[in-house]
Amino acid sequence: MKYNIKMIGLDLDGTLLTEKKELLPYTKQILHEAIEKGIIVLMATGRPFMGIPEELRLYPGIRYALTSNGARVVDMQENKVLIEKLLPLEKAKKALETLAKYDTLQEVYFDGQGYADADKMKHIGRYHHNPYMWEYLLTTRKAVPDIMGLVNEQNRDMDKIQGLFADMDERQAAWAELEQQDGLALVGSLGYNIEINASGVNKGTALVELGRMLGIEREEIMACGDGDNDADMLKEAGLGVAMGNAIEKVKEAADYITVSNDEQGAAKAIEKFALRGGELC
Repeated sequence: MKYNIKMIGLDLDGTLLTEKKELLPYTKQILHEAIEKGIIVLMATGRPFMGIPEELRLYPGIRYALTSNGARVVDMQENKVLIEKLLPLEKAKKALETLAKYDTLQEVYFDGQGYADADKMKHIGRYHHNPYMWEYLLTTRKAVPDIMGLVNEQNRDMDKIQGLFADMDERQAAWAELEQQDGLALVGSLGYNIEINASGVNKGTALVELGRMLGIEREEIMACGDGDNDADMLKEAGLGVAMGNAIEKVKEAADYITVSNDEQGAAKAIEKFALRGGELC
């Protein structure tokens, strides 16, 4: 089967970026070729908008960004929010109260900006188990003295909540508690975190909705990912590509499995299917 790819949604961590959070030359070349061909290329990430590397936010030809697992999709050229599916304030407060029972670094995202507990950020290595994520969090989050105080001050719905756990048994217990709360969508793309969105929010539905807005059919959409929050996106896209380093759940959801992020597997899949007209075997 040949694909006529008109839009490509790309996860960042573990997919487009290497383990060291780099965007390598071959990947840049392939992105450029896809954009020159008229394909809409966009980030499809769990990160807040301001957590996207500046290199990609300003990348020539990349106009759209799907952020916070689909809670917020923005047109960067028009500085306009196209899709917004927020986590209701009261549900967010209840979830934060649950996270606070455990040893967690809590984050909340408002309007594409992430906020995190200042004291916990001083001990980033306790909560972010991947050292390559430390600089990312420290440079993209605004430190606040009290997360719940910020939420009460804002007094409005938000993009997303995240809890980073020091202890995996506590993560399992917190997940079980949160599952009992109505109106929440839970994923854990890092393995040691819990990401909390409003029920029904995921990258897949947002990517397909954006496609409809742009006159692009589901069958013309390609998506690449590796983590728990990418499984729905790979199922929804016409061509779902799992990275070689993806978790098993994502590989099972995929139509094709490429090589790892450190081997620039996303770029190789784009070249194969979107640029060179390759077919599934």
